[in-house]
Amino acid sequence: MPEKILILDFGSQYTQLIARRVRELNVYCEIHPFNKIPEITPDLKGVILSGSPSSVREENYPNPDINPFLGNLPVLGVCYGAQLMAQEGGGEVIASTIREYGRAKLNHVDQHNRLFKEITIDSQVWMSHGDTIKQVPENFEIIASTDSVEVAAYKVKDQETYGIQFHPEVTHSAEGKTLLRNFVVHISGCSQDWTPDIFIESTVAELREQIGNDKVILGLSGGVDSSVAAMLIHQAIGKNLYCIFVDNGLLRKNEFEDVLHSYKDMGLNVKGVDAKDQFYSSLAGLTDPEAKRKAIGRVFIEVFDQESHQVEDAKWLGQGTIYPDVIESVSVKGPSATIKSHHNVGGLPDFMKLKVVEPLKTLFKDEVRLVGKTLGIADTIIGRHPFPGPGLAIRILGDITPEKVAILQEVDHIFISSLKRTGLYDQVWQAGAMLLPIQSVGVMGDERTYERVVALRAVTSVDGMTADWCHLPYEFLADVSNEIINKVRGVNRVVYDISSKPPATIEWE
Repeated sequence: MPEKILILDFGSQYTQLIARRVRELNVYCEIHPFNKIPEITPDLKGVILSGSPSSVREENYPNPDINPFLGNLPVLGVCYGAQLMAQEGGGEVIASTIREYGRAKLNHVDQHNRLFKEITIDSQVWMSHGDTIKQVPENFEIIASTDSVEVAAYKVKDQETYGIQFHPEVTHSAEGKTLLRNFVVHISGCSQDWTPDIFIESTVAELREQIGNDKVILGLSGGVDSSVAAMLIHQAIGKNLYCIFVDNGLLRKNEFEDVLHSYKDMGLNVKGVDAKDQFYSSLAGLTDPEAKRKAIGRVFIEVFDQESHQVEDAKWLGQGTIYPDVIESVSVKGPSATIKSHHNVGGLPDFMKLKVVEPLKTLFKDEVRLVGKTLGIADTIIGRHPFPGPGLAIRILGDITPEKVAILQEVDHIFISSLKRTGLYDQVWQAGAMLLPIQSVGVMGDERTYERVVALRAVTSVDGMTADWCHLPYEFLADVSNEIINKVRGVNRVVYDISSKPPATIEWE
C-alpha cells in the first residue's frame, strides 16, 4: 500500500480541493466522513481535518474522537478542524465580530516553525469562517496572525498538531501549496512517490491477483474513464477482457465507427453492437428528461445483458467509476439531492450476478487522464470532451426521432470540427449543441422560413462541479453559425448559451 494522508470530511465545499492539492504533491490521500473514521494503519502518515458549514457553538456539532491521532500522527486542522481542536482542548471559540471572509495577509509568521517554512511575511491567505478562536488552550502556541485574526494558526506544544483558520487549498492563498507541502512532506514525512507509473504497476498487479483467470465484461463509451479502465484490465488479463460498445443511435456523427477503430488500434477485444432501433422505439413519445434517461438505462441493461450472455462463464463487470463518484456515495451529507440521474453501467441489476471491478475508483478525472497518457492511449480519447451517457437524447429537448438526431448530429459535427480546426478544442472543457423545441421565422433567399433553433454550449471547468461559459471569439461563432444555417437543412437560427454553473447546469436536461 502507498503512504497516505487521511482527510476527515466535515462537509466543506473545499474538501475535494484539499485532496487534489495533496495529490499534486505525488502523495496518495483518501477522504473519509468524520463519522466513519478508518483504523490507523502503518501506511497512514498524517491527518487533515477539513472545514465545515457547521459551527462548534451549535448543539450536536460534529465532534468525532480524534484522540487516537493526536500525539501519534501529524494532524492539521483547517478552519472548523482548527476550531474543533482548540475548543476540545479547553480554548474558546466565539462568533466572529468582524468579517472574516476573503483575502487577508499574514502580518505575523513564526518562520522557525516547520509548517511555515518558506512562507513570507504578508503572504496572502483566504479566510472563510463565521467563528473565530478567541483563546487557545495553555499548551497551544500561536504561530501566525493577521491584522484582524490573532489566531490565524497555532501549534500544540510537544505534538505535531496544527490548526489554521484559512484555506491553503484555494488559489487565493498565494503560498498555500507550500504550506501543504510542509505538512505533508516535511512534517508527515511522505516520500512523494505516488506517480502514474507506480499507480499502473500496483493496479495491474492487484487486478491480476483479484481476477485471476476469470473473464471480465466491460461496457465502453468512447470516453476517458471507461477507456483507461479497459486498458488497465487488459494489461492485467489480456484476452479475458470482453468489451462491449453499444450504438444507441444517440452518439455523435460517425462516432460509433471512429471509436471502434481507435479501440482496435489499442489491441482491445471489442464488440460493437448496433441497437439504434431498440433505443428509438423505447424513446418514442417521451419528452420528460428523467423518463428519457430511464428508458435509455433500461434498454442499455437489456442490450448489455443480452450481449454478456454470449461470453461464457464471465464473473466480473468492469466499470470506469472514479473517486468523486465514490466520495459522493459516502459523503457526510449523504448523496446529493438528485439534480439529474446519471446513466452508467452502475445501474445493472442483481440478476446479472457479476462481481464489480473498478480500477479507477481512487482517481480524480485529471489523474485518470495522466494515467491514460502514461498507458499510451491516443490524445483523441484522452483529450476528448466529456459526453453524457444518454448522448444526444438530453440535447434534444422534447421527444426523440431519428430525423431530429440526424439534424443535431450535423450541427454538432460542424461545431466540434470547427473547434478542432481553429485550435480552440483543447481550451474548452466541454462543448455541444442543443436542439430546441421551438421554431423561428427566418428569410432565406426571397422566401420566408419557419424552422428549428439550435443552441451552442461551450464551458471551461476543472471537474464539472462548477463551470463558466467559454468566451469564444465572435468571429468563430459567426463562422460556425453561418455554416450551420447554410449546410443543415431545417435550421435557421443559432444562439449561444452564456450561463454559468451554478445556477445553470452544463447540459440543458
